[in-house]
Amino acid sequence: MGIFKKPSLRSREKRDDMPEGLWTKCPDCGAMIHTLELQQNLHTCPQCGNHFLMDSSERIALIADPGSFEETEKDLVSANPLGFNGYEGKIGSLRQKTGLNDAVVTGRLTVGGKPAMIAVMDFKFFAGSMGSVVGEKITRAIETAVAEKRGVIIVSASSGARMQEGMLSLMQMAKTCGALARLSEAKLPYISVLTHPTTGGVTASFATIGDINLAEPKCMIGFAGPRVVKETTHQNLPPGFQTAEFMLDHGLIDAIVPRKELRDKLVELLGYMMPE
Repeated sequence: MGIFKKPSLRSREKRDDMPEGLWTKCPDCGAMIHTLELQQNLHTCPQCGNHFLMDSSERIALIADPGSFEETEKDLVSANPLGFNGYEGKIGSLRQKTGLNDAVVTGRLTVGGKPAMIAVMDFKFFAGSMGSVVGEKITRAIETAVAEKRGVIIVSASSGARMQEGMLSLMQMAKTCGALARLSEAKLPYISVLTHPTTGGVTASFATIGDINLAEPKCMIGFAGPRVVKETTHQNLPPGFQTAEFMLDHGLIDAIVPRKELRDKLVELLGYMMPE
């Protein structure tokens, strides 16, 4: 019957009454996922399990005991020590757009009743790059953990060191690792959680020196990008290069933990590793 005309699914006509941002296409399997379903599924694809990016507030809510999170060093803001053209304007724009002051959120919390400090990097702020503020906030979180006898959890998602701060950014690698050495001397645990992507100076410093290194499935872990590595070595890269699965096979990480199981794994590890 020709009374009703059914629109083609492949129609290219734009509907004015269709709100934007309601659907997300999975880059792995191509499934169309409603935004609400994606949020309820912890930003993982219900069809293939692909893990999407997740912001810092959602990760903290996933990990922390309800009502236990207390943010620290919230008001630290990046300066422009090298006078990099346009840097201050970019920082100001990102602060307004994201509601964050920089690319990491730190604070106190409990996980399964165990006291800890957490630092969660947020890729939406300057691609999670590590400048002076990121390094300082992570270092202060570790120092607080030593003073208050807490474990440390760092969730990494970063493009590496922030080039607009030059050498000062690179110095954060040594500073954060030095603070973690003091945490180790105090016999307190450090659990590193690597998410997509974890690259550059973050990979080369605190992200890969945890007492336990965990990673989300299929996340990218590396120092330089695959193209740069291939051009430098002049060799074809092995299958799955710079994925969490490749790093697990070669001993860089200890376990791959799906996002839905992460809190339970952290509760288990802290219960075992925290001193009585």
